Amino acid sequence: QVQLVESGGGLVQPGESLRLSCAASGFSFNNRALNLVMRWYRQVPGKEREFVAAIIINIGSTTYADSVKGRFTISRDNAKNTVYLQMNSLKPDDTAVYSCNANGLWFGVRRDYWGQGTQVTVSS
Repeated sequence: QVQLVESGGGLVQPGESLRLSCAASGFSFNNRALNLVMRWYRQVPGKEREFVAAIIINIGSTTYADSVKGRFTISRDNAKNTVYLQMNSLKPDDTAVYSCNANGLWFGVRRDYWGQGTQVTVSS
């Protein structure tokens, strides 16, 4: 059973940093046949979910939303089956629930799995 569990959210002041983690179970990052892409999204109540960052697990290639480029870094640890989102120079506009998404080929069908999300609040 695929599970994604996010952690690391919290309340910080503007300019501070947080590191979010997304621990995956039920599959392995080392399974290259999955063609796995891990993404972070965020959502504020009343607004649409927003893409934040992505990493292609097999090759380590990353992409970012313009709003976080240069401040956020996505990375993965295959040994721990975990994806991270390092968030620096946080702004109040970064306040949201951050969710982890796994997109891959399970039994030949591309599927999406989601975690429950972790709250990040940036406020003075």
